[in-house]
Amino acid sequence: MSTNSYSENICPIARSVAFLGDAWTMLILRDANSGMTRFDQFRKSLGIAPTMLTKRLAMLTEENLLEKRQYSERPLREEYILTEAGRDFLPVLIMIGAWGKKHRGEGKLLRLLDAETGNDINAIAIDTVTGAEIGTRAIQMAIPE
Repeated sequence: MSTNSYSENICPIARSVAFLGDAWTMLILRDANSGMTRFDQFRKSLGIAPTMLTKRLAMLTEENLLEKRQYSERPLREEYILTEAGRDFLPVLIMIGAWGKKHRGEGKLLRLLDAETGNDINAIAIDTVTGAEIGTRAIQMAIPE
C-alpha cells in the first residue's frame, strides 16, 4: 500500500506510521526533543548521510513536526525547531523507549532522566477517562459510519 493511500486510511495508527514509521524520522524527532536544532548536530548524532537527512528534515517540515528558521544571513543558515505536533510526539518516543528497555534491554542502555529531579523516567500509558493502564484491558476498534 502506498503512503498516499495510508493518508486516507481511517486508522490513525496507519496514518501515522505512513510517515513516522521510519527509524531515521523517529531518531531525528528524539534528537530535536533533546534540544538539537541544526543540520550538523543531527548528522553528527545519527551518523546519517547528508542526502538522507535533508530528505527526512524536509518531510518533517512538510508534515509540520518541525519548522525551519533562519539563524544566520552570512552564511545563510537555518535550524529546525519543533512545532506543537513535534513536541506532542515525545511521549510516543518515551513509550517506544520503555518498550525497548523491557523487551530489547540487553547490555548498556542510555537512561532517560527527568531533567528537574534527575530520576529515571518510568513511563506507562494511562487512559485518562478510566485511569487504567493501557494494555491491561481489551480494546475494540469502532469503524466510523
